[in-house]
Amino acid sequence: MGSYLPETDEGRAGMLAALGLAESDELFSVIPPEVRIDALDLPEGRSELEVVSHLEALARENRHFDVVLRGAGAYRHHIPSIVKSVTSKEEFVTAYTPYQAEISQGVLQSIFEYQTQICELTGMDVANASVYDGATAAAEGVLMCRDRRRNEIVVAETVHPDVMTVIKTYCASRDVPVVTVPATSDLMVDLDALRAAVSPTTAAVYVQSPNYLGIIEDMDGIVAASHEAGSKVVMGFNPIALGILRTPGEYGVDVAVGEGQPLGLPLGFGGPYLGIMATTKALMRKLPGRIVGETTDACSPCRPASSTSVARRPRPTSAPTRRCAP
Repeated sequence: MGSYLPETDEGRAGMLAALGLAESDELFSVIPPEVRIDALDLPEGRSELEVVSHLEALARENRHFDVVLRGAGAYRHHIPSIVKSVTSKEEFVTAYTPYQAEISQGVLQSIFEYQTQICELTGMDVANASVYDGATAAAEGVLMCRDRRRNEIVVAETVHPDVMTVIKTYCASRDVPVVTVPATSDLMVDLDALRAAVSPTTAAVYVQSPNYLGIIEDMDGIVAASHEAGSKVVMGFNPIALGILRTPGEYGVDVAVGEGQPLGLPLGFGGPYLGIMATTKALMRKLPGRIVGETTDACSPCRPASSTSVARRPRPTSAPTRRCAP
């Protein structure tokens, strides 16, 4: 894929000649004259420095807040300039279709790297190629824990209300009961209420830490109470908070889900965002979405057994190799 280059005057003249036209205005001859604007009353062009100075002067008229705590989970994070540079690299933006991997290595490689880093960040075994957003990830996470005997979901009252709504919507369409657990006066999950809510039919307990109110939950107690009752634990996390907090894998949860917007997605009037999902090897087959793996292939006549490994923690140290006949 080559970089974009503007067309030259000679190139434009050649294209017009191929179309049998003398000038570019003839391309718009089908537009009625009464609706055409032949001459725009625009000011003279300015240099880049002049434009930047003018825009900065306009921006200074706005009231600026250094810290904005509004957003209910969607905040203006610092995004290093290198993020755009890396994600725009041509080797990562080749066309992606899961049925033609041989011409899609760029995007497949970037997804593989993403999955590996999510596993390293969360301490989980396997990560998928993401879902729509954090709320969708939470809903998918609790549903993947269901089995024939367990079909009930327990959700902490301290989770994000929008996430709670999405979970209930997903579960309502599948006739999955949802039980909510209240919070204590300390704005944390009431462990006694949790133990009482978890039953032999409970498939998963969903809790968010830090929770919607910014409190770090007692995940050790929540995981212990849930696992004692035979139910799985789905933990909602903030990826930035995992830089200083214990990972979901260290707590022993079964599924880790989160919103990836803090990792480098600018605010965009509510989206699009990124739903992070990671789980244990035991639940790998129930993980929704796609998983990009690493493989070693061989061609005849040197055809040793091929091996395939899913992106998991720790990250494989050897790159994919190809053996060819001498």
